Amino acid sequence: MNTFSIAIHGGAGTLVKGMMTSELEAKYRADLKNALDQGYTILENGGTAVDAVEKAVQVLEDSPLFNAGKGSVFTATGSHEMDASIMDGKTLNAGGVSLITGIKNPVSLSRDVMEKSEHVFLAGEGAMQFAKELDYKLEEPSYFYDEFRHKQWLEIKDTDSFQLDHATKKDSKFGTVGAVACDQNGNIAAATSTGGMTNKKWGRVGDSPMIGAGNYANNKTCAISCTGSGEFFIRGVVAYDVACLMEHKNMSVQEASNEVINKRILEIGGDGGLIAVDTKGDIAMPFNTEGMYRASKTSEGKELIAIYK
Repeated sequence: MNTFSIAIHGGAGTLVKGMMTSELEAKYRADLKNALDQGYTILENGGTAVDAVEKAVQVLEDSPLFNAGKGSVFTATGSHEMDASIMDGKTLNAGGVSLITGIKNPVSLSRDVMEKSEHVFLAGEGAMQFAKELDYKLEEPSYFYDEFRHKQWLEIKDTDSFQLDHATKKDSKFGTVGAVACDQNGNIAAATSTGGMTNKKWGRVGDSPMIGAGNYANNKTCAISCTGSGEFFIRGVVAYDVACLMEHKNMSVQEASNEVINKRILEIGGDGGLIAVDTKGDIAMPFNTEGMYRASKTSEGKELIAIYK
């Protein structure tokens, strides 16, 4: 039987230890473990990589601690605009949604785009219309309200500044969530979900819902979910870049991931991290920031839950 494994992330950035209380850290670790365990259980019971990554991301979306689903940040108009994507490495089928509101689990809508539409990427009103046709329940804005996120927004509301999640300074933490998995059949998948940037304007879209930039999976190489300064991850086509290095330069998943995160993305001024898995179940989780909320578990009994370097 193939070694099966799963890795998840809850964002990378300047996670200032001084700002993290032991109670808050315990909450983060508990939510990471819950998402990891629920995804891993699916793999253990012979489920698919696609099912496992969707489940793990749903659990993170349901936690107010991460900038996705329930914990999404506020836009310039005080609303929530969420993005997500999913990809199946076996078939190269993929689905993405962007600028959606009121959807509890954007990752599930992106899976429906993959499986129930002829398309890969739906955005805004069209994506919402698709959700309504599938009888998605729309949550009230109060469901997405988080006191910390609201304060964060009020501090920069009506200004031209925006910030990447938890930070007290603009570049501090990116709260995108994601998961990658390799199942018992050696098939891999990736899923990513985010609430974007605090105070973002003009329908800004980051890398998370873009196949090849923030999310990618191909059984020939690896499955990847990114978190970081989205504009740079889009320019660097980061997720696909890792897969390319594996395919054309015969690098391992670890070597390719390190090359992209610790060299190539830095050269163009970007920061962040990614999680990756190959069809042998090997996992890489590099980041070039002070921390990245991350966790992984393999059928060989290795388990990791970590925040800092």
